[in-house]
Amino acid sequence: MTPLRLAFLALAIWGAVHPMYWFLRHMRETGTGLGGLIDAWYVNASTTGLTWDLTIAAIALTVWVLAEAISRKAWWHLVAIPATFCIGVSCGLPLYLFLRSGRASA
Repeated sequence: MTPLRLAFLALAIWGAVHPMYWFLRHMRETGTGLGGLIDAWYVNASTTGLTWDLTIAAIALTVWVLAEAISRKAWWHLVAIPATFCIGVSCGLPLYLFLRSGRASA
């Protein structure tokens, strides 16, 4: 495995674990669950802007993954889409780059 692929894999793992730590911490501290977390995304203009920024990035990544998965017939790469929407762009993007940089998909 190349250093670049290792970097993408490490970033995907970090992008899954680190944000999830903060999400779970928030839900535990407030006791509001997922609904409260989503409400917090719109608590002020700054968080709303960040939420929309990440949503648009997630949609752009999804379009890219779909287009390349179809053209390359690399169906396994579609796993980056649920990773993006269930965890975040910080996991989905490096995960996709890791998958895409493999020999089988070149």
